[in-house]
Amino acid sequence: MWKKLRGRRRSWLVVPLALAVAGGTGVWLMTRDSSAATEPTTYTVSASTMKETVTASGTIEPRHSADLDFEVSGTVTDVYVDEGDRVTQGQALARVDDDALVATRTAAAASLAAAYSQLDDDQDADASDTQLAADQAAIVAARATLAEAKQAVADATLRATITGTVASLDLAVGDVVTGGGSGGTDPTASGSATTSAVVLVSSGHYVVDATVASSDVKQLKKGLQAEITPTGVTETVYGTVKSVGLVAETSSSGAAVFPVTIEVTGKRKDLYAGTSADASIIVEQRDDVLTVPSRALETDDDGDTYVTKVVDGKSVKTPVEVGTAYGMSTEITSGLEDGDVVEIPSFTPTGGGSDGGSLQDRMGEGGLPDFSQMPGGGQQQGPIVIGPGQ
Repeated sequence: MWKKLRGRRRSWLVVPLALAVAGGTGVWLMTRDSSAATEPTTYTVSASTMKETVTASGTIEPRHSADLDFEVSGTVTDVYVDEGDRVTQGQALARVDDDALVATRTAAAASLAAAYSQLDDDQDADASDTQLAADQAAIVAARATLAEAKQAVADATLRATITGTVASLDLAVGDVVTGGGSGGTDPTASGSATTSAVVLVSSGHYVVDATVASSDVKQLKKGLQAEITPTGVTETVYGTVKSVGLVAETSSSGAAVFPVTIEVTGKRKDLYAGTSADASIIVEQRDDVLTVPSRALETDDDGDTYVTKVVDGKSVKTPVEVGTAYGMSTEITSGLEDGDVVEIPSFTPTGGGSDGGSLQDRMGEGGLPDFSQMPGGGQQQGPIVIGPGQ
């Protein structure tokens, strides 16, 4: 029912966010007095959870919906519900005049009885096999006609096919309806507004009908966990990928996107159908990853990477092995432990300080590591990794 929105690119997330120091420290050092900027800062190494995510945008929709219409023609004699009413599966919603339908059922029952009587008479008269076969065929046809007539009488009452809320009601006593309504359900239906007599939606249970970029869809599969941020809801809503479309669609910008349905976990009272929502689908998660600000890494003349660890108040050169770079932080695979304190070399801002040296000079003195020797060829990707305090 609601228009899908275009998917977004993937990213790396880091949780928990304990202390935002990486970006703010740099700005502070470049604006404070140059004599103070020469003093190194420290960072306490901590383990973080790294999440690689694919982001998508879409709309909140009911998990189940039903567009209901009468299967038979007639004049509406009763409407039992109003918009907003809660209904249960099988509950009567409206009814049409069934006098003609009942008469048709009565006639069909009489025809079936007559067919049986004819077969009995022909058997008593020792009729030919051909005649008896014709009599049996007539019974089969009469049974089918009676079954249809009985179903038509039942269809004179429109009943709820799901438990939920009456979202719209386009029906009033005296209306003349024509049969043939589908009465089907579609939990992920979207598109133009319906003109069905009654529209039901599930209450409290929702899905996010979203799209992702074609470059990201290969990473997605049913069952992946997602963190959803609906408009107007401050807390994170959790969900699970229910389906991933195999046929591309075209977004409003002309890009190829793929539909993804995310089922919201649990029953929610704070969500509303049609509300926009962003979703981060977790495609990879790594726990207990030790990281340090990349500025804490230095290289010696042999090209080995090390950090300056603070031990009993003294600075100790400590060799380390590095892993993946995450934004302005880098994974430490060996050489440090959770809780170790390392120094972050400071720098002198350009044009500042009597102790001399520009930012470029300080960087040339080993203030930054040789990122070309690190995973990813020095191309740092993703957000800043933030750990416990200084």
